[in-house]
Amino acid sequence: MANRLAAETSPYLLQHKDNPVDWYPWGEAAFAKARAEDKPVFLSVGYAACHWCHVMERESFEDAATAADLAASFVAVKVDREERPDIDSIYMEATQAMTGRGGWPMSVFLTPDGAPFYAGTYYPPVDRPGMPSFRTVLAAVREAWAERRDGVVDQSAKVTAAIERGHAADFGTPDDDVLAEAVTAITTRWDGVNGGFVGAPKFPPAMVCELLLRTDALDGTTTGLALVETALDAMATRGLYDHLGGGFHRYCVDAHWGVPHFEKMLYDNALLVPVYLHAFQLSGTAAYETVACETLDYMARELRQRDGGLSSSQDADSEGVEGGFFVWTPGQLTEVLGASLGSRAARYYGVTDAGNFEDTGATVLHVADPTALEPDEVAAVRQRLFDARSLRVAPATDDKVLASWNGLALSAFAEAARMLGRDDYAAVATDLAGFLTTTMRPGQRIHHAWRAGVLRRECFAEDQAAVALGLVDLYETSFEPRWLGIARELADALVEDFGAADGSFYDTASDADGLVVRPRDLMDNATPAATSLAADLLARLGMHTGEARYSDAARAAADAGGRLLGPNASMFGRSLSVRALLAADPVEVAIAGPDPDRGPLLDVVRSAYRPFCAVAAGGRDSVPLLDGRGTVDGVAAAYVCHGHVCEAPVTTTGALAAALG
Repeated sequence: MANRLAAETSPYLLQHKDNPVDWYPWGEAAFAKARAEDKPVFLSVGYAACHWCHVMERESFEDAATAADLAASFVAVKVDREERPDIDSIYMEATQAMTGRGGWPMSVFLTPDGAPFYAGTYYPPVDRPGMPSFRTVLAAVREAWAERRDGVVDQSAKVTAAIERGHAADFGTPDDDVLAEAVTAITTRWDGVNGGFVGAPKFPPAMVCELLLRTDALDGTTTGLALVETALDAMATRGLYDHLGGGFHRYCVDAHWGVPHFEKMLYDNALLVPVYLHAFQLSGTAAYETVACETLDYMARELRQRDGGLSSSQDADSEGVEGGFFVWTPGQLTEVLGASLGSRAARYYGVTDAGNFEDTGATVLHVADPTALEPDEVAAVRQRLFDARSLRVAPATDDKVLASWNGLALSAFAEAARMLGRDDYAAVATDLAGFLTTTMRPGQRIHHAWRAGVLRRECFAEDQAAVALGLVDLYETSFEPRWLGIARELADALVEDFGAADGSFYDTASDADGLVVRPRDLMDNATPAATSLAADLLARLGMHTGEARYSDAARAAADAGGRLLGPNASMFGRSLSVRALLAADPVEVAIAGPDPDRGPLLDVVRSAYRPFCAVAAGGRDSVPLLDGRGTVDGVAAAYVCHGHVCEAPVTTTGALAAALG
């Protein structure tokens, strides 16, 4: 038996390279074998930081008898969902259609032509009430394939057709009051005590929070900010946040953000940083700035690679124990801090003898009693505990670089650099942009995944859009014209290679390898949908260039969700945010003059939350917004424009502040 994963680059696939299972990576070789031997394909999809993926591996894929069952009747294929989001999207949709739920590990059975006919997620090693064991499932599928083939093929055809209809559906035109409808839908489901959406598990609602802040900016209210603050406060003070190392875990298993699922994902942290920064601008709450900076510092410290890219994630487990790296007991605090300070630190972080993490007697740190430590003591205690924790065996890091997630991080670092005046964040952003636009862009397109010097060939719409958006943000930070130029190149290729007739965007390029369905996912999930990222990019390029082709394409993409947008606002946060931008009579600000002369004028623009504003600065004609606009009597000048039609230039900070309102 020859496990074929050893030659792969994905850390998740390499975790399985020594399994007794005869794994194939996704590709023609696996399906050719299935056709030749008339066997169904067992598709297992997961990712490196997935706790239950590790559990199913230990229980089933490392078991010789289970491996023999698989080899006898199936062709086993292992896929990293992060490396192949197109495959994950199609078969997750099939899993949800057949079972009513989804998750990872995802376990799907396919015909030799790739059509799904049976699906589930985690299966235990032995039968449990209401949950068959994995080997029981294998036996049932084997029997159905051998004895009821016609029914299996018919089921696969129906499921595939249903997915295809969903990906090709036209959802009509959204109502004129879709933003108000969306806010109502969000408010109805919002947890007024804990923030986020009611119930458990609790996922950080970054894109919805951005939408609420934008609708406030449109309406001149603070209703959305009040909702957002309930979430930001709870997430930052309770178990979702890493109080020692900074950064956020993936989600919490309870309804009050108490106990997280401990994996840390690059995309969550990249998406949450701007929300905290914007809330800081609006509210002046210093803690929001602190959380944003600590999260960026975590990413720069633990995920940044020598080549400039950022790693994808960190595991929930260490030494085979979920959360073991992060939790504490009173005795451990005393050992590090001494009896007196350790006792007060235990009160501050809510560490008790009973604990709050399952039945381990350990506690997930959270700010339980902020008065137990003086403000200057908190930093010292935090550092000492962080140093002590660093001696533990750390969770594994998935060090593959994903372009789309890195594009989100590029935006976060670039925005923080300009908002906070942080040259160190600007340096990270510049290095990251260089890596993404050279190493991960050997031709016209950005490629999706790179690891250890190996660049995979897949290119997805989300990569082009997210990286280009990051470059626009970096341009508005550094005002280097090349970044805006590359963003335009990527946007043009995105429209050409990924665009659909209705204005939305397919996830895969027109020349990509064929799958059973060409995926077109309009809804945001843990990350923004490719179509919503594209809408955002095109809207911002429309502002920077004044070209209607960008603005028109942005409007079509933002509206692609049609009548689904308002009632399902939680799944369309990014698209609805673009609709808010397009409805806001956006402002373009062109500041002509050399650096540092333009600095005071830039400070005026950057000092407030301005979600509907594009900024260009530099010499005359360096970028479209500066075309024909220069200094006034040798003094740096700001031009406030709407649709590239500008008011008279101003040269003082007071006049610019008045012009911006």
